[in-house]
Amino acid sequence: MSPYDLDLEHAPTLNVDRMVNVGLSTVWQGVSPTALAKAYFDWGMHVGLSPGKQQWLVAKALRKWHRFMLYTAAWAQEQAGQGTGPVTPCIEPLPQDRRFRDPLWQTWPFNFYYQTFLLAQQWAWNATTGVRGVSRQHEEIVTFVTRQLLDIASPSNFLLTNPLVIQKTVSTGGANLWQGIYNWWTDAMRIASGRVGNGEERFEPGRNVAMTPGRVVMRNHLVEVIQYAPATETVQAEPVLIVPSWIMKYYILDLSPANSMVKYLVGRGHTVFVLSWKNPDARDRDIGMDGYLKGGVLAGIDAVSRIVPERRIHAVGYCLGGTILSIGAALLARERDERLASLSLLAAETDFEEPGELSLFIEEAQITYLEDLMWEQGYLDGKQMAGAFRLLNSKDLVWSRMVEKYLLGEREKVTDLMAWNADATRMPYRMHTEYLRTLYLNNDLAAGRYMVDGRPIALTDIRVPMFVVGTERDHVSPWRSVYKVQLHTDTDVTFLLTSGGHNVGIVNPPGVDHRHYRMATHSATDRYVDPETWFAVNESHPGSWWPAWTDWLAAHSTERVAPPPMGRMEAGLPPLDAAPGPYVLAR
Repeated sequence: MSPYDLDLEHAPTLNVDRMVNVGLSTVWQGVSPTALAKAYFDWGMHVGLSPGKQQWLVAKALRKWHRFMLYTAAWAQEQAGQGTGPVTPCIEPLPQDRRFRDPLWQTWPFNFYYQTFLLAQQWAWNATTGVRGVSRQHEEIVTFVTRQLLDIASPSNFLLTNPLVIQKTVSTGGANLWQGIYNWWTDAMRIASGRVGNGEERFEPGRNVAMTPGRVVMRNHLVEVIQYAPATETVQAEPVLIVPSWIMKYYILDLSPANSMVKYLVGRGHTVFVLSWKNPDARDRDIGMDGYLKGGVLAGIDAVSRIVPERRIHAVGYCLGGTILSIGAALLARERDERLASLSLLAAETDFEEPGELSLFIEEAQITYLEDLMWEQGYLDGKQMAGAFRLLNSKDLVWSRMVEKYLLGEREKVTDLMAWNADATRMPYRMHTEYLRTLYLNNDLAAGRYMVDGRPIALTDIRVPMFVVGTERDHVSPWRSVYKVQLHTDTDVTFLLTSGGHNVGIVNPPGVDHRHYRMATHSATDRYVDPETWFAVNESHPGSWWPAWTDWLAAHSTERVAPPPMGRMEAGLPPLDAAPGPYVLAR
């Protein structure tokens, strides 16, 4: 039940409960202890009542010990000159685990350290999965949290068990450790004072990121609409409107010029508009999803229609911006409003039944806990949400970076994307509560239960062609979940799967090595193809997906015309501030 559905009679006692959760948050860092306790109790009770599973786990442990002893014996023989060649480790890291790739990990005793760690990690996975009777979500929570706890104990995280750290300490006479102490101290002081991090301050919107020339042409209480200046003599007749997620600042799509999707689109002859969301504060606590739909997406479409009248719009949505844009597209279709020419969704889900590891944080107890945190301050701080995202890949985003900074004494070079990621935004209390419950928890949009103006939204009403992008290593919007849009629409869908993750896969300019993509079109009359089959039958193409997308946009445009004016005074939309505008600069 949403807190907005509670009657006033229960408000005083409810506030007491909220304050308890707010107090607990300082210890539990935004993770509900109740949700964790329920998951581990469910798992523990079922394991305790499963003697067959227990026996199997004992047998697995003995087999792993036997494999390790055989490896130890073979390694000892090889060192004594009596072996038959290089000894194959008894367990290899997963392909995405880069912690033990250096050859130094194959030397004694570090080979034993990491082998025993990986065997223990594999056994823990055996213990937390496949327990009959445990709910799927509780199994995923237990598996995830257990893996996070084991990652803390990885031999790569400690001075005496990491050969790379020992080698550098010897070669520098310990200078790396002194530098690591200094790095830790400066980070601690920066966090305590609330200052921007080391290097991120060098990237400032309007100075070296978000530099594409343009003007703010519309502003309301929630959003600015930025129109970009043309870079070609003629442009495609249909303008492009980009709706980024409100949980991020829009300039991820307009980073430094070499990484700017906006600049690339303008250079290919498109008239580009972008929504720049306001960074809300406590005064905006009661703005809900309906406010973001009408005050953001629909207001943006109205502004573009007034500046470029009688032209349909190529609408583009990224992440949750794509989700709310799909709601807006279905609403327009329901009202027989034909202003959209196409719909492009970039790493955006419309079906939240399988949202990947983010589902670990989508549980009644966890959402209630988050609601209580937001109730106190009126919003969810972006730093609180960023912590949850880092947990999804802690070995790469937390522990490996700590080893680099505090043991190896190295500071990684800050990029424009990293600086953007540190420029956190907030989310209003009501909006965040509503989208967690209606989209993630209840999956109302896919089920046809999402209501706008008292009537349900149906994605099947969308008839414009769609271009949908998923990314292979996406922890936020898993590509198989993004792919499911084909189950909920009755239109032509071109699905493209690109290399990279949620951000790097989308910020994917031409000229960058080791990029690839797959692409195929599913017409409204084609039979459904499951994602695994789709992946197998569609070959990989090298390079960026941006040219393929802009070619698709051009194919769904009508003609090239003279660029439209910047804003339209007679329509009440005069050009205002120069891009990137004041909203994106608000901290």
